[in-house]
Amino acid sequence: MVAIIGRPNVGKSSLFNRILSRRHAIVSEVAGTTRDRLIAQASWKGRPFLLVDTGGLEDDPDGHIPQRVQQQADMAMGAADVIVFLTDVIEGVTATDEAVAQRLRRTDKPILLAVNKVDNDNRELAAAEFFGLGLNDTAFISAYHNYGVYDLLERIVELLPRRELADAWDGGPLSLSIVGRTNVGKSMLTNAIIGEERSIVSPVAGTTRDALDTAVSYRDHEITLVDTAGIRRPGQVQRGIEKYSVLRAVNAVHRSDITLLITDATELATAQDAHIAGLSWDTNRGLIVVVNKWDLVNRNRFRMERVLHRVRERLHFMRYVPVCFTSALTGEGIEEMLDTALSLWQERQKRVPYRDLQYLLADAVSTHTPPSQRGNIRNRLRIRRVRQVAVNPPTFVFSVNDPKLLHFSYQRYLENQIRDRFGFDRTHLRLIFRPERAEKSSRSGIRNRAR
Repeated sequence: MVAIIGRPNVGKSSLFNRILSRRHAIVSEVAGTTRDRLIAQASWKGRPFLLVDTGGLEDDPDGHIPQRVQQQADMAMGAADVIVFLTDVIEGVTATDEAVAQRLRRTDKPILLAVNKVDNDNRELAAAEFFGLGLNDTAFISAYHNYGVYDLLERIVELLPRRELADAWDGGPLSLSIVGRTNVGKSMLTNAIIGEERSIVSPVAGTTRDALDTAVSYRDHEITLVDTAGIRRPGQVQRGIEKYSVLRAVNAVHRSDITLLITDATELATAQDAHIAGLSWDTNRGLIVVVNKWDLVNRNRFRMERVLHRVRERLHFMRYVPVCFTSALTGEGIEEMLDTALSLWQERQKRVPYRDLQYLLADAVSTHTPPSQRGNIRNRLRIRRVRQVAVNPPTFVFSVNDPKLLHFSYQRYLENQIRDRFGFDRTHLRLIFRPERAEKSSRSGIRNRAR
C-alpha cells in the first residue's frame, strides 16, 4: 500500500489520478475537496500495489468533519508500506509541512518527499528549500504536466516490500454499489458491513463526495462495496464539486453488478428513490431496496407489510425487487441484506439449457398466440426460437419475423413465463428480439470466428 499525504490543495488527487491514468478522484481548486480515503489498484512495471489518496493534513482542524479527515489520513499512514509526502513549491515550506516532516522522521517506513508543481527552471531552483525538511528521498514533479512522475513510480516500486501484493486485492466477482438520497445512512451502513470507519459519517448532508471502493469477504465470497455520494434531484444539484460527486455515484451504478438502494424508514419511497431505482433498471443492474434506520420506526405486526406495499407501489416498474430492513446503527439486518445480495448474484448467473427454452416457447405460444396487427393474420409476430446469450443480467434473444410486430404486453407475457418457469424471481431480465435474417448472419459470423 502506498499512501499520498500532504497539506490541503497541494495536488494529491491530481497525482493519484495521474498514476492511475484516469480521473478517479475529484480534483478542484477548493481546498479540502477530498475527505475520505480513496483506494485504487495500481501497478508499475509489473509490480501491483494499492494507491491511497487522503484528505489534507492540518495543524489545528476545526469542526467534526475536518477532525475525521485527519483520522482517515492517520489510518492511511498507519497501514501504508510507502508514504509519499506531497508538498507545493509555489507556497514553499510551511509550518504544517515542517510538523508533518517531523512526525514522519519518527517512523521507520520509507518516506518519499515529492515537491509538486515544479514545471520550470525557476521553480526547480526554488524547490531546493525542501531539502531542509531532513527527508533524504526527494523528487521534483508536476502531476498536472506529468513531469517526474515516472521517476517517482520507479522509486516507489523499489521501496515496496518484496511480497505478492496482488493477493491483497482480489476485487472479487461481485460489486455492490451503495446509492441513495443524501443523509439516508449510506456511509454508516458501509462502515457497519466492514467493521471499521471506512467512510466519514456526519449528520451534514453531502459529506461523502467520491465513490469509495472497499474489498470485503463474506461467507467465502469476495465483494467490492462502493459507497457513493448522495444523489439529489437534478434541480438541486449544485455546480462544481457536488455535480462531479453525483456523476461519480451514477458511474458507480454503471460499473456494479448489484445496486443497494438505501432509503430512510422515516421518509419512505420518495420520487427521488424511484428515480435512482430507474438508473439501475435502465442499465440492467440487480437492485435491492434497503430500508435503513429501521430502529427509528415504531414497529408492529402490520408496519412491515405497509412499508413493503409502499415500496412496491412506488417501484411499480420493478415489483420483483427484494426489500431488506436494516439499522446501520445497531447492525440489525446487515447479514440478511448480504445474504440477499449473494442470492440475487447467483440468480443473475443462472443459465437455462437451449432445449428447455424451446419447450417454454412452444408452451407459451400455444397458450397465448401473439396478437395480429389490425386484425390481419399476415401481420402477426412469429417467433422461431429463443436462446440465452449472456448472464448478469440473464439475456435472451428471440428470433422473430419482424420485431416491429411485437407488442409490449406480449413481451411482458414472455418475460413472466421465463420468470415463472426457471425461477428468475428477483432479477432484471433482458429480452432482445431480432429479425431471423440478422440472427442467422450473427450465428454465421460467430462460427467463422471460431474457425
